[in-house]
Amino acid sequence: MTAVNGSRPQRARWTGGDNVAAGRELLALRRSFHELRRRSGLYDLGDCVFEIAPAMEKLRVAATRYGQQPAQAYAEETVAAASAFRDRLQRCNEWASTEIAGQGEFRRLIDGAIASSGEIAHAAMAGEGPLVHRYLIELQSYAQLLDFRYG
Repeated sequence: MTAVNGSRPQRARWTGGDNVAAGRELLALRRSFHELRRRSGLYDLGDCVFEIAPAMEKLRVAATRYGQQPAQAYAEETVAAASAFRDRLQRCNEWASTEIAGQGEFRRLIDGAIASSGEIAHAAMAGEGPLVHRYLIELQSYAQLLDFRYG
């Protein structure tokens, strides 16, 4: 096989890859599709689920900060982030079609995430750092599963 200029084309070589860079590229691509869909008025459950990630990241940052130094201000930040995350989940629940909303898998994920987002707030206000951490891990799993299945 020869290239236009007569030389052999370069083969792409896999060198073990940079998973972080690949993840950033995929996220940028997903964002561009999301923005295109939004501008076109084609917003659906997948778009709503895609928007869970920033709320989850804010909760992760707040809960991690609280875990490192369980001060009242960090507890309040965790509660606020959990509330914003729960609001996003409830919005996605409302966007789900009747068919999807009735699926057992969707119900387990969305209802579990909504419940746990309330529990992480209670744990933070009660000063339960290890419990906050456990709920954070659980919520990250819910967010990833929702994104994988419905995003």
